[in-house]
Amino acid sequence: MKKKMLLSVVMSALLVTAAGCGNAKDTSGSGGTSDKGGDTEKKSYKIAISQIVEHPSLDAIREGFLAALKDAGISEADNNLRVDTNNAQGDQANNISIAQKMAADNNDLILAIATPSAQAIVKQEKETPILFAGVTDPLNAKLVSNLEKPGGNVSGVADMNPKAVTDLMGFIAENFPNVKKLGLVLNTGESNAVLMASKAEEALKPHGITLVKAAVTNTSEIKQATESLVGRVDALYITLDNIVVSGADTIIQVANAKHIPFFSSDRDTVEKGAFATVGFKYYDHGYQAGKMAVEVLKDGKNLGDMEVKMQEKLDLILNLKAAKAQGITVTDAMKEKVQDKDNDIIE
Repeated sequence: MKKKMLLSVVMSALLVTAAGCGNAKDTSGSGGTSDKGGDTEKKSYKIAISQIVEHPSLDAIREGFLAALKDAGISEADNNLRVDTNNAQGDQANNISIAQKMAADNNDLILAIATPSAQAIVKQEKETPILFAGVTDPLNAKLVSNLEKPGGNVSGVADMNPKAVTDLMGFIAENFPNVKKLGLVLNTGESNAVLMASKAEEALKPHGITLVKAAVTNTSEIKQATESLVGRVDALYITLDNIVVSGADTIIQVANAKHIPFFSSDRDTVEKGAFATVGFKYYDHGYQAGKMAVEVLKDGKNLGDMEVKMQEKLDLILNLKAAKAQGITVTDAMKEKVQDKDNDIIE
């Protein structure tokens, strides 16, 4: 009996020792959880993603971000990544709740897609690295106070190059001499949208073109706002406005039905049916953010020491099918302005 009891105690001790050699939080400074065995070490990571609303541009950011991680050997398929994806569906109360939940969780990194998501997370979380993407003006949104060295736990990729706005307004003025009033459907509650509207207005003034605004607060108001501009403006335009972009189909329908040229600030809306933009692929934008995440997770870099990046490669993007639907004659001069004609002239 004593021998059996002694054997039982020994076995219990061995089990406790074995359990203690399982997963342990990595304290090496490069983040993640370590699974150690012999001389090998495999790290796993937990990332939370907050996205304000679902639309093609923001979805493409998420896809590009995860692709960059996968290319660096970090993915759910590799069994070394857990992703907690959250979508606020355009509701600010949901957005705040998501931020509070993420702040309470133990994440290695948080990706905030779009300005409202980033603002909510930054208010709640002061330690976990916060990477933003799809943010137009990080300074105006008070996400960072310095673009070159943000400090703290926040940095990311800005999705607006002011040159894109100026170039698009110049393209409209040069190629559409009949446009004297440009209609803008605008969510005045979104700071990045208001900022871009101001830059567009400034760029249009030298050309004698007036920006006429129709305000909305949610997607259900977009149709009425767009229709209110019909007969009052010569063309339509939208900024990188998350609420408005998510309801762009409605604007496309009105533009096609009334043969009004429709210009957007993002490539995805042009692919859906707007006529033109000066921009880039949001998948590439997300991939750029993902590469920053890899530097934090694998190399142990401090996100606050990493400069906020900006999209430098811009091109004019034209949708020829949309042009036909909106009564636009696409000239050779317009096409000549497109650098990558194989990819940025959409048939």
